Amino acid sequence: MIGVNYIIENDILKVEISSRGGELQSIVRDGAEYLWQADPVYWDEKAPNLFPYIGRMTQGKYTVKGKEYKMPIHGFLPSTELQCEEQSRDRIVFRVDANEVTKSCYPFSFTYRVIYELDKEVLHVIYQVMNHGEETMYFGIGGHPGIAVPVGGSENGKELKFEDYYLEFSGQTEVPVRVDFSPTCFLTGDDKPFELEEGKYLHLHHDMFDQDAIVFRNTSGTVVLKSDRGEHYVRVCYPDMAYIGFWHAVKTDAPYICIEPWHGCAAVVGESGNLEDKPYVITLQPGEQKTLAYTVFVH
Repeated sequence: MIGVNYIIENDILKVEISSRGGELQSIVRDGAEYLWQADPVYWDEKAPNLFPYIGRMTQGKYTVKGKEYKMPIHGFLPSTELQCEEQSRDRIVFRVDANEVTKSCYPFSFTYRVIYELDKEVLHVIYQVMNHGEETMYFGIGGHPGIAVPVGGSENGKELKFEDYYLEFSGQTEVPVRVDFSPTCFLTGDDKPFELEEGKYLHLHHDMFDQDAIVFRNTSGTVVLKSDRGEHYVRVCYPDMAYIGFWHAVKTDAPYICIEPWHGCAAVVGESGNLEDKPYVITLQPGEQKTLAYTVFVH
């Protein structure tokens, strides 16, 4: 059986996670669900973890030392069964080690862990990757959590709409750069500064995702999803990650938004195909471990 669900909780939050990809299934505070609940009409996932690659590879393949491998979008982890290595009331650790299946598409010897920890109203999502091999390892990593909109359900009987919400880039001191994608969702290299409203706001509307995801780099490392008409909000902090992406199902009125902290991105149009040449790929030497994290604060 694939996908056993586990629960961690404290006096404020109750969080459910599946062993399938270590994927979040629920984030509840005061009886309100904050996580998107996977309506297949729009998107049948909730919050996949992405490893060892982010986005698409050219023709779905890449090379390492001249050998070609195939890789699905966002890597193999979302459909991989993870072992629950450790669990307490407010903390859980999932793990997967390199095996015959992973090595068929990713030739490195590794241990991957995703750790969930609760600290009051904050959920910490921690990734750890260990290189057990004798060669340099290359990978991308990140999250893809969907947040239900309206946030936290109803607001004292008020019916909030998707367009009532905006993203606020807290502490933004410079103009972020919007990553430019081709019509087939590969990087063009034609990135441009993106002027936020009043230097920090991006208001939501469904058609902003008609051309797929909106991805920024050079941001403050903190973004808040909120509405001036409601009191509930979600803050995501991602100082370890090079990119932040926003998405919902293309050309729909989907009632959610994914807030996606990434370290890594899709292949570049016309690139070499070598894994080590990918944008913001993480390099890990033999015997080394890399830890990256982001947090989700729900109110």
